[in-house]
Amino acid sequence: MEMTLREAAEGQDYVIRGIETDDEELNAFLFSLGCYSGETITVVSHLKRSCVVSIKDSRYNIDNQLAEAILI
Repeated sequence: MEMTLREAAEGQDYVIRGIETDDEELNAFLFSLGCYSGETITVVSHLKRSCVVSIKDSRYNIDNQLAEAILI
């Protein structure tokens, strides 16, 4: 069952299944962070308008719209 990063439980590892966006610039940005299919991602915490994620031993704060585009 596919879900978005926005629905992910905190502290659990997930494998990125895809990025759902038509925006090539956004896709390139996510790729530069190490966020692409097959990579492991963990939601550290959900905030009101964003969430903190861990990708390849780095932490990033991404907004909810971006979290909705990341399929896990």
